[in-house]
Amino acid sequence: MKLLLTSGGISNKSIEKAFFDLTGKPREEIKVAYIPTAGNVEPGDKWWMIEDLVTLKDMGLGQIDIVDISALPKKTILERLEEANVFFVEGGNTFYLIHWIKKSGLKEILPELLKTRVWVGVSAGSMAVGKSILNDVDRAIAKDILGEDVGIEGLGYVKFSFKPHYLSTYFQDRNKDTVAKEAEKIAEPLYLLDDNSAIVVDGDKMEVISEGKWEKFDA
Repeated sequence: MKLLLTSGGISNKSIEKAFFDLTGKPREEIKVAYIPTAGNVEPGDKWWMIEDLVTLKDMGLGQIDIVDISALPKKTILERLEEANVFFVEGGNTFYLIHWIKKSGLKEILPELLKTRVWVGVSAGSMAVGKSILNDVDRAIAKDILGEDVGIEGLGYVKFSFKPHYLSTYFQDRNKDTVAKEAEKIAEPLYLLDDNSAIVVDGDKMEVISEGKWEKFDA
């Protein structure tokens, strides 16, 4: 399985290089399925989604499709994802994203698809593949919207959990002391990354690449 787990998208040359290294294809042969679903419940200006789409366009990729897994039948989702070789999973509400991954039937299909494709996560899209999702505010929002309780379990594709936006002015709780207390609640390592850092997973290999700051909290 090949994963590029970012906090703020493809925000610098190091992360961009990792993207192309993982795909192993000429840029004109790369077909992206952009999955915006986690952002559906976020109010206000979606400038961050627009920036990510513009970045992908400026990279000169062969195709950028938009596949909202909350808005399409399973058959159509599968056809569109099979056409792609990169799944770009946007940020937003992780619990809402996980809900639709399950409801759409993707939870059972994704492991097979990801044998030959790359998952690029942004914020919620990165958190979703971890073992635990730590965000009480987003959990309450998702519960209110969905009308059902949502657990903190992620997809579990990796043996750690991911926390984005370290030291961001938009997220006042993303500091070392606060996240260290959160990390005490789970049984796996927790990585806290800023928007210029990412985790690269390629099979059994894993590394942090960074032009910014990040922290690791061991279990």
